[in-house]
Amino acid sequence: MNIFDKFKETVMSVVPVMAVVIILTLIDRTLVGRTGHGVDLLHFCVGGLLVIIGLTYFLMGVDTGIIPIGERSGAALTSKKNLGLLLSVSFAIGVIVTIAEPDVQVLAKNIGSISPAVNQWPLVIMIALGVGFFVMLGLARTVLSLKLRRILLIAYMLLFALAFSCPEFLQGAAFDAGGATTGPMTVPFIMALGMGVASVRAGKNSGDDASFGLTGIASIGPIAAVCIYGIIISSRLCDSSQGAIDPSLIDSTNSEAAEIAIGLEIFIRHVPQVIKDVFYALMPLLAMFVIFQVTLLKMPPVQLKKMFRGVMWCFAGLILFLTGAEAGFMPAGLALGTTLGSNAFILGGFWKFLIVASAFVLGGITVCAEPAVWVLTQQVEEASGGTIRRKTLLVSLAAGIAFSIGLSVLRILYGFSLWYILIPGYALALLLTFVCPPLFTGIAFDSGGVASGPMTSTFILSYTMGIAQSSPDKCSDPFGVIALVAMTPLIAIQILGIIYRIKTRRQK
Repeated sequence: MNIFDKFKETVMSVVPVMAVVIILTLIDRTLVGRTGHGVDLLHFCVGGLLVIIGLTYFLMGVDTGIIPIGERSGAALTSKKNLGLLLSVSFAIGVIVTIAEPDVQVLAKNIGSISPAVNQWPLVIMIALGVGFFVMLGLARTVLSLKLRRILLIAYMLLFALAFSCPEFLQGAAFDAGGATTGPMTVPFIMALGMGVASVRAGKNSGDDASFGLTGIASIGPIAAVCIYGIIISSRLCDSSQGAIDPSLIDSTNSEAAEIAIGLEIFIRHVPQVIKDVFYALMPLLAMFVIFQVTLLKMPPVQLKKMFRGVMWCFAGLILFLTGAEAGFMPAGLALGTTLGSNAFILGGFWKFLIVASAFVLGGITVCAEPAVWVLTQQVEEASGGTIRRKTLLVSLAAGIAFSIGLSVLRILYGFSLWYILIPGYALALLLTFVCPPLFTGIAFDSGGVASGPMTSTFILSYTMGIAQSSPDKCSDPFGVIALVAMTPLIAIQILGIIYRIKTRRQK
């Protein structure tokens, strides 16, 4: 697919988000008469243009650079037929990539605002170790041909036991960590690594869930890590620290993006930090590839040049994408959520319906602009030989994410516990693994990780944060949005798999 096709797909994904925000802003200004504040449509439109261009180049770079590097590295490691080497290297890859992921740094800093007993870097190291361990476990499952269902059942039973033992104010943040670690650079590389291992693995069932499920397993690690960290520091916590959640889920570099700047200087201010974040995210991957090239791959210069060009496209695309998302989409989401939330809490009635309906619509269309979602759906379509179409997966993902964002807003408006959603939701997802085709189970649990990417963590999260900040008591729990975004695709995609199986049987 050439760059013009990628651009067309990106425009069709991002423009609906922009259209809904503009319509909601005009409704608010018309009915309430707000002037001089709220969503700055100029900044938002410029940010949308940067997101479209950046996402186009990023997806081109992933196709030609990141995915080939991951697949060749995984295949080369597996071909050595040394399980110890594969597992040790995969553990190191999981740790290094997680530490380099910008979203992890932001999440750890925001969790640290809950209590002085929570330290940022020890928490980052714990999360990285958790991801590394579960990446290693996921690849061992692929090589040894273990059933994904058994791994998930055991892992989630232990996970919920840890969660209930964890301090209450860290529980929502722990499940949010599962989505924050699967960023735009981590997901393509880990997925490609898993597919490379699956392509040369020994054993039977080559057509089942072997190629998918690694990202889903890896996303369990950070949840368990935060819970374990909470249990370790629980003795140092005092009652006064619990529930003292900083209402801003946005770090210091992003908080200034919530201000309406004069002109377009806000975009220029974001560029240096974004370049730094993208550089740190790419360098560990490039360093690992250089080591693999020297010791295992030894590819010819022509292939190396093509992959390097792809990585450079990723670098430029991510800079443009994140600059537009953080400087244009994030302040727009925060302003829109604050204004609509204020109307909902004060006026009720129509405004509560509007804010829940808008959350449902925004959730459904925003997921289509996630970079990792495009990577996943393309890999699924290719791995299935076109029998599982990208558009079908996108529709199922959009329905699941729309439902999760709507639930998140309802939870903020009425203040019920996150466990009322998580426990039955994960129970249903695990029960569906017994009747869903294994391939769709792997895709579903991968989808839970990829759906919570930079668009969700910037625009949607800032939108729900604005609603929470507009509540009268200012103490609505801001954590849990990413957790719900990561959960609902597990159900939606598995239901799609069951429908797919029924249709296949009828055709036969």
